[in-house]
Amino acid sequence: MINILVTLNANYLPPLKVLLKSLFTNNPTDAFTIYLLHTDISEAEMKALSQFVEENHQQLHPIVIPSGYFVNAPVFRHYTTEMYYRLGAHLFLPKSVERILYLDPDIVVINPISEFYQLPFDDNLFIAAEHEHSTKMIRSLNKLRLRTPLAKGYFNTGVLLMNIQKIREAVKLEDIYQFIEEHKFRLVLPDQDVLNALYWDKIKPVDGFRYNYDARFFQLTKLLPSEKNDLNWIKENTVFIHYCGKEKPWHDDYKGELGSFYKAYEDLR
Repeated sequence: MINILVTLNANYLPPLKVLLKSLFTNNPTDAFTIYLLHTDISEAEMKALSQFVEENHQQLHPIVIPSGYFVNAPVFRHYTTEMYYRLGAHLFLPKSVERILYLDPDIVVINPISEFYQLPFDDNLFIAAEHEHSTKMIRSLNKLRLRTPLAKGYFNTGVLLMNIQKIREAVKLEDIYQFIEEHKFRLVLPDQDVLNALYWDKIKPVDGFRYNYDARFFQLTKLLPSEKNDLNWIKENTVFIHYCGKEKPWHDDYKGELGSFYKAYEDLR
């Protein structure tokens, strides 16, 4: 059984279905339990989603988070309170869950995930990728901003393999709340900043081109001399394509070339 975690509100249910369809399609022999942490998705919307998951012969496990959690955490632009729920997921998941893969809903899965899902944590809390396009200057600024000079990188939390068994021992909600309160006016990517600041030394890095490909930069990076910037390489080797930022492939004016992957699974829903 592979455990998948998503945390969102009703606005992200349509892209969530695309993510799940891509996951099920490219992992036909795997059994999935989808844990959905939310606060206010309606009963009718949840029933429709549950039916969709069951039609694909998988399981949905919705978990309602009381509205008081992360109530003082900053939200702005396209960020929502639900994005913080991944930081406290260990408090609400069943005790039987020892590892889980968190995925943002603006992702599609284009290859099998089992190899990634079974990676050893090596005593880390998380496994994640740093976007490879980040410049040394941006990395240095993030280390300075978050006061983590020895950090291995600044990791994107859209694809996050979580060592729940160990997180239950090490991650305290009070520490997260305190950090947010003390630094909320300089959080740029809120929950991602929190995770990188507090747990920078407990994140195992993996290849971003394979495990968190940032679709925004394909047009630029494909001009650079690397096999990983080739569309055929992506089709064969990349597992997760991530449509980061405010431009999304479900918007009518989206022009990114990698949006074709999203459209393909959107048509299969």
